Amino acid sequence: MHVSVSSSASVAATAGRFRWRVVDIVVAAVIGVAIGLVFWGWNTIGYAWFTVMDGVTPGLGGIAVGIWLLGGVVGGLVIRKPGAALLVETVAAIVSMLIGNVWGVSTLFEGFVQGLGAELVFALFLYRSFRLPVAVLAGIGAGLGAWVFELFYGSSPNILKSLEFNLIYLASIVVSAALLAGVLGWVLVRALASTGALNRFASGREARREI
Repeated sequence: MHVSVSSSASVAATAGRFRWRVVDIVVAAVIGVAIGLVFWGWNTIGYAWFTVMDGVTPGLGGIAVGIWLLGGVVGGLVIRKPGAALLVETVAAIVSMLIGNVWGVSTLFEGFVQGLGAELVFALFLYRSFRLPVAVLAGIGAGLGAWVFELFYGSSPNILKSLEFNLIYLASIVVSAALLAGVLGWVLVRALASTGALNRFASGREARREI
């Protein structure tokens, strides 16, 4: 009887931890819109950097991709619930698309795949670990999602390009994702938590205890 009661309590606690609150939805939407504006600004700067680096060495343009992967990492680190990374990255992609960019509706599809990549990493750790290494892996997961998407999507998918290009592009995305999405995303969440803005979330309370 005691074991059964303890087990039921544990299941209930886990379900409660994963249950979305209204504040979770609102904050996820706000973060998604804010990062979508960052994406929109990066569409010009990042694409220019992408083009220059790709001109130096085909495939090296992937070093600029990391900023476009921030949504999934930040969303997962802040909300810490199933679907958060996917939702925030997708909302950010929608905002970037609606404001206007050269990629159109493909932005939405790629944003979804990138968010899914980050989501799978947080799921792998059962939504229990949100330390820097996990943030870096989530960024890389989002980057791998982007790489696979671009390998097959569009009028000139990367699978039609050389193996050398795709390997350089993959390596560049991994490095960019680890640093510009993983490390930067983790630092941004810590900085935001230090202001008290995330006190209603475990991410905010945890960060303030460590300060």
